Amino acid sequence: MKISKPLLVASTIICCFYGSLSAQLTTKQKAIVPIAAYTATGELQRLKPVLHDGLDAGLTINEIKEEIVHLYAYCGFPRSIRGLQTFMEVLDERKAKGIKDETGADASPISDEPSKYDRGKKNLEELIGRPLSGPQRGYAAFAPVIEIFLKEHLFADIFDRDVLTFAERELVTISVLSSIGGVEPMLRSHLTICLNVGFTPEQLREFVGIIKVTVGKKEAKAAKEVLDEVLNNTQSQ
Repeated sequence: MKISKPLLVASTIICCFYGSLSAQLTTKQKAIVPIAAYTATGELQRLKPVLHDGLDAGLTINEIKEEIVHLYAYCGFPRSIRGLQTFMEVLDERKAKGIKDETGADASPISDEPSKYDRGKKNLEELIGRPLSGPQRGYAAFAPVIEIFLKEHLFADIFDRDVLTFAERELVTISVLSSIGGVEPMLRSHLTICLNVGFTPEQLREFVGIIKVTVGKKEAKAAKEVLDEVLNNTQSQ
């Protein structure tokens, strides 16, 4: 299995960045991070080799497509579509070389019952680990329609698709948010969700180390500060 230099370097520097790790991300999880990051930032020439890496690491074609589709909710259709177009080029290159990549499973049919809003609410409650009740606050009270869009589209239409697990979708999400920057409140929320869906603090520290190597020191420093805050708040509860 051939993994690109950035990911190999990431594995060696993370211990220096955070100390020893008791549990690591899987090879497939590590491959998800730079694919999401470079798609989100529009660095398509850097995206190409990590798409090769993802396929070599065992991600299926449909899993990578789903990752790139998922992230449009966080960085927009233009970035997502350019990522898909780049992935098409990579697949054509591999096919020309006689490489046969696994297509993988399609998304299962989704029931229309209960309503999209209720399904999205249930998924979000599972992600955050607590029931949602009481009046809307903050941006949801200020612009109620966006709260409806989030529940019905993001957390129902998208999260109901079983090509990726909730944990994998959250890994895509924090990769995007860490890479684009300036969205610390959202990153804080999703790092907390990552803990709820099974990632360990050590794995999230490893994630920040990958961001440092693949995206940059500035972005990794900002992500580390948010992660440290999340872990400190968790420990104090």
